[in-house]
Amino acid sequence: MDVREPVVAYVALGANLGQPRAALAQAIDALDALPHTRVTARSSLYRTAPVDAGGPDFFNAVVQLSTRLPAPVLLDALQKLEQAAGRERPYRHAPRTLDLDLLLYGDARIQSPRLTVPHPRMHERAFVLVPLHEMAPARVGPDALAAVAGQRIQRLDA
Repeated sequence: MDVREPVVAYVALGANLGQPRAALAQAIDALDALPHTRVTARSSLYRTAPVDAGGPDFFNAVVQLSTRLPAPVLLDALQKLEQAAGRERPYRHAPRTLDLDLLLYGDARIQSPRLTVPHPRMHERAFVLVPLHEMAPARVGPDALAAVAGQRIQRLDA
């Protein structure tokens, strides 16, 4: 594996099946335990309505990572954590036990069949932009926040 200089990456976490709060806490611990990776910041926990889907409300957060893993290797690790949490993909936007999305990987722009960074739909979702803005305000402009202002989102902790 190609190990490189540390990169600051942001990962969105979400869950709305099973025990979502516990799933997010376990996922944050698992992210911190990945090789060459540390969780360096965590947003508050948020409760949000599903976007383009039905089912129970989601619990969401964003974490900041310092990682030496290349973006595709980090994506593989995220998908393994989802699988370990019982993630199934019966249809698009299905309810889930754990969802981990790589939002940003440094300033990289990646376009491949498996991975697009920045995440292609992050600017459409309050459950991504609000916690990301909490941690990295320079990464989310006021226009982006205004565009998602109509989406229901509730901060649960600080």
